[in-house]
Amino acid sequence: MSDEIDITGAPDPATATPEQIRKYNNRSVERVVSMLNVLQESPEPMALVEVHRSIGMAKATAFRYLWTLERHRYVERDAHGRYRLGLGFVGMQSRDLDMLKERARPWLEKLRDETGETVNLGVLDGNTVRYVEVAESLRQVRMVSAPGARDPLYCTALGKAIAAQLPEARVRELLHEVEMPRRTPSTITSLDRFLEELELVRQRGRAVDDQENEEDGRCVAVGITGTRVPAALSLSAPASRFPVKDIPRIARTLTYAAERLMSDPRAAQRDEG
Repeated sequence: MSDEIDITGAPDPATATPEQIRKYNNRSVERVVSMLNVLQESPEPMALVEVHRSIGMAKATAFRYLWTLERHRYVERDAHGRYRLGLGFVGMQSRDLDMLKERARPWLEKLRDETGETVNLGVLDGNTVRYVEVAESLRQVRMVSAPGARDPLYCTALGKAIAAQLPEARVRELLHEVEMPRRTPSTITSLDRFLEELELVRQRGRAVDDQENEEDGRCVAVGITGTRVPAALSLSAPASRFPVKDIPRIARTLTYAAERLMSDPRAAQRDEG
């Protein structure tokens, strides 16, 4: 048959002739690879029109490809509907995460030293927030999560700050897959209520977990822009040591750090605050 392939006699892809490429190459896979390469090389998330023009693909076809990649977590959309690589593509994302961690670590330590409290870097991982870097408070009584640990989106400041960067449809899809059990008397357990909370996060520029994940825990977080995966910085402390009146001030400090760590990676070492 004409579609039979000689597996053992297939040429090396790196040295294949044009004729061999035509015989063995899969056009659909080629287009997916081109799409991922375009997203990988772009310093900023890309709109659908930018993607389809970059690879010469019809807009509707490009959307179907992106939709499928998003379904399998190889692509994520931000709050403006722009596309960037998702955590499903481990090979590409590991380098991006390593770079983000490297840039964030000095800021986490600086803020930890200034405030005495735990500072965290988190990213979206499926329908959870994953802690990828933590500068742990040195105080005996402290709030802390280990790097690699995961928490729900709906009851954490990091989760809210990250979810606020996503389109509503994407948030609905993520939370449709999980239950929203009550962890404390203050936990939000309704999807509609959570979406209202995200609107407040966008308006205020900060997300708050006010004893929603742990009864004596209070946390504030801000999103990080310019990353290929949705990410956020947070500071967490026992509620008895972190009064509500301090939230705006700490949020401003986190926002400053989030902006500087992306625009000037070495600023933490020379910034006197």
